[in-house]
Amino acid sequence: MEKSYTTIFENNKKWLESKLEKDQDFFKILAQTQTPEYLYIGCSDSRVSAEEMMGMQPGELFVHRNIANVVNTLDMSSTAVIQYAVEHLKVKHIVICGHYGCGGVKAAMSAEDFGLLNPWLRTIRDVYRLHQTELDAIEDQHKRYDRLVELNVQEQCINVIKMAVVQEQYLLDEYPVVHGWVFDMGTGKLIDLEIDFEKILKDIQKIYNLTDSNWVMSRKRK
Repeated sequence: MEKSYTTIFENNKKWLESKLEKDQDFFKILAQTQTPEYLYIGCSDSRVSAEEMMGMQPGELFVHRNIANVVNTLDMSSTAVIQYAVEHLKVKHIVICGHYGCGGVKAAMSAEDFGLLNPWLRTIRDVYRLHQTELDAIEDQHKRYDRLVELNVQEQCINVIKMAVVQEQYLLDEYPVVHGWVFDMGTGKLIDLEIDFEKILKDIQKIYNLTDSNWVMSRKRK
């Protein structure tokens, strides 16, 4: 354990030396400000490293992670991150990224009492309830789990779009654009679910509209 702990600081030294070899001013510039175009909301799973799998450098990605990449408006942590990213950092893209084999999603499909985790998992159980007909029709349990991972991403994207700060900023400059992704750990591939928010929100937009304006979330890729 001690060796493992010490290795972290040895790795840090090697990392900073490699950065300085390429650019002596790297950390001076990094310390001045951050201007990320992306807010990434993903799962806390230790096997999923956002910056690494996206090929991003320090300062290019604003990150929030929790169990099963949930965006719950009663969770001040995720909502504060979104508010700050949109209002102050002016991110252009908000990504909700789930991953196949997610333990949180599997737990939410289990008839078990998880104690303090129950309220958190209930958000995912609600996703199951919304899409129960589709999910129960999938006989293969593994495929059913994978599909709930995808649907959970979709519903968390919608939860982001429900937020006033996202709607108001989108009206100003048509950003941020919301995206739903899934990471396949078995292949290393990032998958864009290409969620059609215009179609999904068509019948419910008036319920969640906080701007009294007719806005439609598009899928810009700039």
